[in-house]
Amino acid sequence: MLVLSRKKNESIVIDDNVIITIVEVRGDKVRLGIEAPKDVPVHRKEVLEAILNEKMKFHPSSSEEMSGSN
Repeated sequence: MLVLSRKKNESIVIDDNVIITIVEVRGDKVRLGIEAPKDVPVHRKEVLEAILNEKMKFHPSSSEEMSGSN
């Protein structure tokens, strides 16, 4: 895992087309702004896990493929 330090209004760039900007730091919470192409899905981890769990209910045989396991 890469760990970076950023201040408010500073950004990081991923793969030249995803920009993550620190919008606000308040106590132990950080607000992020994420700019990404429309074809790049952006989800909070818990939301992605819920989506994958829901898909596994309908397609249990493809659970390894959806979770990215090799």
